[in-house]
Amino acid sequence: MASDDQLGKVFARRPKRADAQRNYDALIAAAREVFGECGAGASLEEIARRAGVGIGTLYRNFPKRRDLFEAVYVEEVRALSRSAAGLVDLPPWDALVGWLNRFVAYVATKRALAEELVHDSEVFRSCRTEIYAAGEPLLRRAQDAGVARPDAGFDDVVRLISGVTAYQFPDPAQRDRVLAIALDGLRSPAAHG
Repeated sequence: MASDDQLGKVFARRPKRADAQRNYDALIAAAREVFGECGAGASLEEIARRAGVGIGTLYRNFPKRRDLFEAVYVEEVRALSRSAAGLVDLPPWDALVGWLNRFVAYVATKRALAEELVHDSEVFRSCRTEIYAAGEPLLRRAQDAGVARPDAGFDDVVRLISGVTAYQFPDPAQRDRVLAIALDGLRSPAAHG
């Protein structure tokens, strides 16, 4: 996982008091929802309204729009990374596919936020490092079990998933079907037989 030093700028804004923390968490949840629905240009007033706080509370926590983008993005990356730990009891292929399905959902809903962040910013690089730290062990475990192609690197997998999520699908079922086809290409030839 990325160190708190790398993401310290984002986490330094987290409030200490319980009521302030509730407001902060409500703002993150509302921003995640509103950005998912409306994209990066979503109204900050709408985010504050859905969080049940005033616009002043939003600006106290996130003085700039970019601060809110970064906080939502980091929280989502942290949740995605933590989800890998919940899959360790599954068979290696199932664990990898389960995490990659979560990764697809994450990428599909966070593309607008990622585009607002500079791709070579410290926060973006730290989040990328955290995602790789969560996903690479799942791929290695599947490779060691002989169910994933031994010649695939995690960067290959990220590019594969990014390709699948680069397009808007008319419905989630089609996205899932295209992902399944792509994952068949990641499966070891021996596992197909």
